[in-house]
Amino acid sequence: MIEANSLYGPLDPAPDAGWTDGQTRMGFFTDTSVCIGCKACEVACKEWNDVPASGFDLLGMSYDNTGALTANSWRHVAFIEQPLPAGHRTPPFAAEPTGETASPASAAAAADTAENTGTAPGLPPGQPAAAARMAAGPEFLGMPGDGPPGRTGSAEGRTDFRWLMMSDVCKHCTHAACLDVCPTGSLFRTEFGTVVVQEDICNGCGYCISACPYGVIDQRKGDGRAWKCTLCYDRLGAGKTPACAQACPTESIQYGRLDELRERAAARVAQLHQRGVPEARLYGHDPTDGVGGDGAFFLLLDEPEVYGLPPDPVVTSRDLPKMWKRAGLAALAMAAAAVAAFVGGSS
Repeated sequence: MIEANSLYGPLDPAPDAGWTDGQTRMGFFTDTSVCIGCKACEVACKEWNDVPASGFDLLGMSYDNTGALTANSWRHVAFIEQPLPAGHRTPPFAAEPTGETASPASAAAAADTAENTGTAPGLPPGQPAAAARMAAGPEFLGMPGDGPPGRTGSAEGRTDFRWLMMSDVCKHCTHAACLDVCPTGSLFRTEFGTVVVQEDICNGCGYCISACPYGVIDQRKGDGRAWKCTLCYDRLGAGKTPACAQACPTESIQYGRLDELRERAAARVAQLHQRGVPEARLYGHDPTDGVGGDGAFFLLLDEPEVYGLPPDPVVTSRDLPKMWKRAGLAALAMAAAAVAAFVGGSS
């Protein structure tokens, strides 16, 4: 079904697709500032959806062994190593540095406290030696200078580079070009506003692959059919959280009502700006952008291109109605010309 009737304004995609049961649109908000790159989301996605293994592939891209979203990787955790931006002070998940340096005396006091109480802040119970080492800092440990390269020994952590980690997924676009071009109806809009591929109907034509502005959809080798994230449609129907969000230990991947997630995301960006992280921004949240906003959107700490995302995605099928109209007019003109030539020749 072509969604061209509402390409240029906000859209609630489920009712537009014919659903009338009043389901609330659901989606993902991925906060990359708290992603630790554990890949629990990738594993949970494969386990629940029975996605085949991607194989062992050393891509030479730090710890990123999946590389991209594919037919066998419906979640992809990117690892991006880059120098710290100018003015960047503290990772968004770290405590604000105090600027104070612990002395050997304070280290001993910390050790006494831990030995007497069996606890120390941020440490397992009963480890006084570890408490002393933490409080002492690199100078007391006998490290030369400021310790290992790039480390400060304080809450600021590394000073030479940072990791940008992002768990990417299908965006479940409001205006989905893959739906527009699918000739078999394999792709359909669910009552939750998400987009799902019915593999038993897919004929492997590949039109949806070239139509996706994000390069998400892929064909499986030896199969030929298109595969991508379903936002765990079977779990949603049972009132459960999608597997990736359920498994995420830091709640970097958040699932819920899309309107509530957008409010939560805006508050998170404001919080990071107050903490001195001005580069924090949202991607895919705006219902007036080129795809009508995404059902899965992100908080980023750099430009979208850094994460391999298009800066200004558009519905690739937005000109289809005009194209069909022009093609029809051209066909009529050719038919009229052929008739005129035949009549003229016969007379």
